[in-house]
Amino acid sequence: MQTFWTATKQHGPAVYYRRKVFHSDNKAVLGTFAVDFVDEPFEENDPELPPRTVYFSEEELAGLGSDDSKPMLVVLHGLSGGSHEIYLRHAIAPLIESGDWEICVVNSRGCAMSPITTGVLYNARATWDIRQTVKWIREKYPNRPLYGLGFSLGANILTNYCGEEGANCLFKAAVVCSNPFNLEVSSKALQRTLIGKEVYQRVMGTSMKELIKRHQNEIEKYTALDYNRLQSITYLYEFDREVQCVLWGYPTEDAYYRDASSTDAILAIRIPFLAIHATDDPIAVDEAVPYAEFKANPYTVIASTSLGGHLCWFEVGGGRWFSRPVCNFLNYMQFQIEGLSDDAPKAGNGNINPEVPNRGINFHPMRRKMEISLYDFTA
Repeated sequence: MQTFWTATKQHGPAVYYRRKVFHSDNKAVLGTFAVDFVDEPFEENDPELPPRTVYFSEEELAGLGSDDSKPMLVVLHGLSGGSHEIYLRHAIAPLIESGDWEICVVNSRGCAMSPITTGVLYNARATWDIRQTVKWIREKYPNRPLYGLGFSLGANILTNYCGEEGANCLFKAAVVCSNPFNLEVSSKALQRTLIGKEVYQRVMGTSMKELIKRHQNEIEKYTALDYNRLQSITYLYEFDREVQCVLWGYPTEDAYYRDASSTDAILAIRIPFLAIHATDDPIAVDEAVPYAEFKANPYTVIASTSLGGHLCWFEVGGGRWFSRPVCNFLNYMQFQIEGLSDDAPKAGNGNINPEVPNRGINFHPMRRKMEISLYDFTA
């Protein structure tokens, strides 16, 4: 019922953004993506962008960067969403109101009314755009402590990113909410129930189909996708079969789900990492959550609630409970924690138990089946 209630589209907190468009620095995944930076309220309006969002002017772009040491939060939204999403604004509103944080949202390619400029779209393991964003922020704001926050599919991407970076991750800490983790398990769980298939799989498939429709010219120009065939799909798994498999070379959608899942990434994370999950989540189902992996890694912890739905956790009065643990965790890590314990294990290969002899045998949690040659995500 909580998840259904999100369809009422409440107004939510007002958050204002200024947008910068990035050109990918990775030749294997060329294209553009938009990053929205939280700003003070303004009167400007751009009908080609989501509400309360405008582009940086050329002068403003030239002036970006500083030596200040304010903490900065990098946020990833859910499937087909963007910086305008209500759940996202609920989560970051207390941090904005405090005046202690700088925040930006990385919009997936084509989302939040951003343009598609090549045939490279995004998928559930598309960590390259957040990697470039974090690198750019570190160069422009070298003294800012960096943090990550992800929701749903964005939570899966953020978890994979933290696992890929391992001990070299530039985030001081990260939080994920309603992460589906094991995408194959989640997909099959949805398909075996009437509500799961005919409501959630259908709604998500429709949202992705509409995203493709908004970019019809670009899809037909830059990709080999059959646009007319895409308009006949109904469910999300059908969309992934017709789009992700074709674009990325996966033989089946289940192969894509297994390769993009973030379950094993938990074992490679080497920063304080909090996951917030509702056991009644009908989309990021409880059976897909890697509880054992969380227990095995001293850097990670999962907070599971009995109620909450998918990115909901509604409270009386219209608020959402999850914004409090998100903000409490981030504030605690920034303002009360001096640093990680020197006793914490630093090995980056997934063998986090120092009592297990190496013998030349290593488990590599981030070794992927799909190869992307210009970045090494396997170490």
